[in-house]
Amino acid sequence: MANKSLSIRIDGEMLDKLHYIADYEARSANGQIIVLIRNCIEEFEKEHGTIEFGKRPNKKK
Repeated sequence: MANKSLSIRIDGEMLDKLHYIADYEARSANGQIIVLIRNCIEEFEKEHGTIEFGKRPNKKK
């Protein structure tokens, strides 16, 4: 799968804290974000099942 780029806006203090945690974990900020996204997806799929593309999600009520 090809890597894609994503641009986000983040407040300065949050970015500084992200860099601090990433440094602590011996990762780049980008690597830390990938870990956080991967964990989020894993937890979501544990609760709601595997994400299937082409299907609209049932929104949280």
